[in-house]
Amino acid sequence: MSAGPESSLVSSLGKGDSLHQQVLASFPLCDMTEEDLTQNPELCKLLATLTQHVDRTGLTVSLKTELDKAEQKLQSQKRQWLRSESLHRGLQEMIQDHCLRKHHTTVPPDQNMFYETMEKCLLVAQCVRQLDPSSTTDQDQPSVLRLNSQQVMELMPLEKNVQRMKQSLPREVEKHLKKKCLNLLSYYQPDWENESEGLKNSKLSHLSVQLEKEKKRAENLKETCRENTILLQRQTQLYLSELTKCIQLLQSLILDHRLKIQTDLDAKKLDYFEGKCELVLQKIKAEMVEIQLETYTADSISAHRKIREKLETELKACQVEKQSAELKLGSFEILGKEFEALAEEYYRLRVEIEMKNWALKELTQYNDK
Repeated sequence: MSAGPESSLVSSLGKGDSLHQQVLASFPLCDMTEEDLTQNPELCKLLATLTQHVDRTGLTVSLKTELDKAEQKLQSQKRQWLRSESLHRGLQEMIQDHCLRKHHTTVPPDQNMFYETMEKCLLVAQCVRQLDPSSTTDQDQPSVLRLNSQQVMELMPLEKNVQRMKQSLPREVEKHLKKKCLNLLSYYQPDWENESEGLKNSKLSHLSVQLEKEKKRAENLKETCRENTILLQRQTQLYLSELTKCIQLLQSLILDHRLKIQTDLDAKKLDYFEGKCELVLQKIKAEMVEIQLETYTADSISAHRKIREKLETELKACQVEKQSAELKLGSFEILGKEFEALAEEYYRLRVEIEMKNWALKELTQYNDK
């Protein structure tokens, strides 16, 4: 039965994004986004229906009315209390200023009488208020020092002094308040401190309006700041949600790209390791060749050494034969043709010795290189 009015109410509020914006504006304290309302259309309809029964803070219309009445009553009582409290503090300030002036300058007797009478009246009134129990206290409780209000009222100044004080009180209070207002004006606009008295009074009459404007402006800025804070929170949540989606998409793209290029990376790694292996093998071969050369060189030196020893042995043998031939030549020099045969043998041996000396010399030079 109630589906018809609710559906017509929802349709009257709007559709799609317009409805979402209206719901979010009606419940600023709820931590929701347009995406939440889109994913939960029934919740969106329920909230749209509740906008006709509750305000932005979540209070019902009847409760909001009662709350407004209580707020007005509280404000009225608060104004009354502030009025009396402001007057009482103003009188206390006047008494303090008078005490200060009395210590620095000579004060006329009538002013001394005025302030002394006012101070006594304030003290008596304060004591009476303390002695007079209110409706929230126990009426049978013992009084302070067993005094009652009538006994304290007997301490009031003379009636004529009180009447004289009451006649001068409005004028003195007005002078004190005016002085405070001028001080406030000088604080609010320091440039106006050197203005004339008439201009100050004229500007003073507009000071309350200006302060009220400043107060409203500050409240508006505060409200705007609160709305901007809520909007910033929503935008931050939306931004984080979108950022999370982008990160997930980026991770998937990175994974796909990594799988695609993995084959190329493996091929490049294989080429790199093959090249590295070839370099290692070449280095090993070079070391082996160097080892073989060193071995060959050692063998060659050993062979040359053996050849040299053999040649030296043969040279010694030839030298022995030469000496023998020379001896024979000396012995048989007188023999004629036989001597010629010996000379030829001597020549042959000499040539053979020279050849062996040359071979030995070449071998020595080769070994030195």
